[in-house]
Amino acid sequence: MIRNKLKEKLKKGHYSIGTWVTIGHPDVCEILSNFPLEWMIFDTEHSPLSIETVQCLMQVLSGSAVLPIVRVGLNDQVMIKRALDIGACGVLVPLVSNEKDAVEAVRACRYPPQGIRGCGPRRASKYGLCFDEYIDTANTEILIGIQVETREALDNLNAILSVEGIDIAFVGPMDLSISLGCPNQFTHPDFKSALQKIVESCKKHNVYAGIHVASAKDLKNRVSQGFQFLTFLSDYDFLIRGCRGAFNKVTGRCVEGVDCESR
Repeated sequence: MIRNKLKEKLKKGHYSIGTWVTIGHPDVCEILSNFPLEWMIFDTEHSPLSIETVQCLMQVLSGSAVLPIVRVGLNDQVMIKRALDIGACGVLVPLVSNEKDAVEAVRACRYPPQGIRGCGPRRASKYGLCFDEYIDTANTEILIGIQVETREALDNLNAILSVEGIDIAFVGPMDLSISLGCPNQFTHPDFKSALQKIVESCKKHNVYAGIHVASAKDLKNRVSQGFQFLTFLSDYDFLIRGCRGAFNKVTGRCVEGVDCESR
């Protein structure tokens, strides 16, 4: 397995920017790969992407420097195993709310004796051409991210991040704000306090803090707060914003039904 350059960059204290992929056509990934994105997260939790489609989309990135990551649908060893076997260099596991959840996520990503991952790294090992190399390095090179998106996760944060093997604690701002009772209120004191707690706990446990951002200003602010792993918009966000900007110039007004302010 090739060394995971994303893990190396985060370890040096740098931040890294990627985006979400939800549209199941290779042209989308190919176009986005021409921009300064270091990784793409293929979303199989909230998008209609199947594992077969994700593999096809990953293959488009083979000649680029963009790394493929998969957000699995849930904390399930079969889903995690399949995502890794098709060549993901990392996974993002949703709804990790306690230490047990975190342990299960890590064990699903690792081969025995450190974990329970079954052995069949099909595309990940170049269909067996690099089998030994992959098996020897997968446990250390695969990026393991867990999502902190509930009040329960905040209450158990130190226990979750103390689990050996967790690389990233990723905040889903909308889910977390809803769980805290302040939906979509990202300047609410409870939400801001939660972010501070997450960043501080990540530093304490040598875990990288991640979060979704929707504007350049938001990105700069989150980096200054200590977040290093940042998802910037998504494929459909870029499409909407491109169309909005073009039609706003043509019509001279905000396109009806579309938010014309930066989110």
